[in-house]
Amino acid sequence: METIATFFKVSLPEYLRSLPLPDTFWGFLTLAGKDWLYILPAAGAVGVVAYFVVSKIKSQCESCGDTIVNRSVMKDQEKVVHSYDMEDLADSVAFCRCWRSKKFPFCDGTHNSHNKVTGDNVGPLCLSKKSKGSS
Repeated sequence: METIATFFKVSLPEYLRSLPLPDTFWGFLTLAGKDWLYILPAAGAVGVVAYFVVSKIKSQCESCGDTIVNRSVMKDQEKVVHSYDMEDLADSVAFCRCWRSKKFPFCDGTHNSHNKVTGDNVGPLCLSKKSKGSS
């Protein structure tokens, strides 16, 4: 434990103080190859830490990456709208709400694979006509 404490309290601060960091950004152009080799471990450590921090943030961000809902349906339209008369529909119908159905606006079950990949829980909008004798 004493070795670790010595590293963090003595060795690491001495190493960081001795880094040949120039006063300006353009000063990096004047550094010799030996100076670059001395800076490389610190730069690598900063890069690794930054990579893991960004990875963690991205993995916790629910809306990152897949923000567009409609990827392919009527993209030439400003707004996608479908209208149907209830009389023209079958006794029951399932409408897609994940926007990935190949039979859009009707559901083809594509939401199942979407849910597995994204952890979402979207499902279809199911409509059914009441039979005339029921209330």
